[in-house]
Amino acid sequence: MQRRQWLHFSSAAVLTAVGMHLPIARAQGTTLDKCVVAGWSKPITEITNLLVEEQKGFFKQRGIALGYVPGAGGGDALRNLLSGQADVAFTDPGSLFAALDKGEKLRVIYDIYPQNVFNVVSLASSPIRQPADLKGKRIGVYSLSSGTRQNLQVLLHQAGLKESDVTVVVTGLLNFAPLMQGQVDATAATDTGLAVGRQRGLGPVHVMEVRQHLNISSDVFVVREDTYQQRKEVLRRFLQAYRDSMQWMIQSPQEAAQLATKVAIDGQNPAINLEIIQLRNASSVSTLTQQRGLGAIDVETLQRGAQVYRQLGIISRELRMSDVVSQDLLPGRS
Repeated sequence: MQRRQWLHFSSAAVLTAVGMHLPIARAQGTTLDKCVVAGWSKPITEITNLLVEEQKGFFKQRGIALGYVPGAGGGDALRNLLSGQADVAFTDPGSLFAALDKGEKLRVIYDIYPQNVFNVVSLASSPIRQPADLKGKRIGVYSLSSGTRQNLQVLLHQAGLKESDVTVVVTGLLNFAPLMQGQVDATAATDTGLAVGRQRGLGPVHVMEVRQHLNISSDVFVVREDTYQQRKEVLRRFLQAYRDSMQWMIQSPQEAAQLATKVAIDGQNPAINLEIIQLRNASSVSTLTQQRGLGAIDVETLQRGAQVYRQLGIISRELRMSDVVSQDLLPGRS
């Protein structure tokens, strides 16, 4: 079981409160509601807006005591959610579809990154140039429960290939070293992962962007159905605080890059931090969010994604995303 990491330590009561959902009384007489996020990753630069709670207090200002449970892929985030270790999962649509396919009762309440940030990368010296060239090759993924694997399957599908037509190799989050060392022929990653790889010596590469084939959201906030029904007021404040934090990171990327050196495990270099933060800022906006605000969910796009995943054979059931998506908790909604 992953160890829970609290992002705000201004009161010893945060550490000693029993039960995930109990409100936490603070010395000055105010009360915070505990809300734990199950992440797909460790505390890394691209989620700096979640990691700066001690410095910025976005969630405290909305009456939320924020916690974070790290993971290794969106599947991990959902497992931690379903096991009761967290209140909200920071997960990818593919992992969501798989959980819904198994009959889990879940709700999507916020679109974190409406742009697809996944890709498959090969060295420029390699003959791999298009999805069909991946046949028979060794392809790296972050983990078997990550969006890198599922988006690789999407890309293979475009060429009429299945996952069994390639050899999938688990390489971990920083998976460009195995590519550079020849341990894999290509690697599935994200735009931020590619940026870090380039900063660390990755030479010329060919990039196949999955969004050219399916521009589905990269990550969404998901809650259990019972949490949605019972804690709407707390979730509404949580989403407002998250939007506050994201708007700050969009408006102040330089400050975020500097703070990441203190709060992110991979944040030692401010220049790399800034590039990663700017990429993640860009993936947080879309035509729809420009009209309706950050977090607005494109139900039709999610539905198309679910249909593609069914065609791939990743899921077996026909999903109706309109039954799963709820936008009533978004900031500005009553």
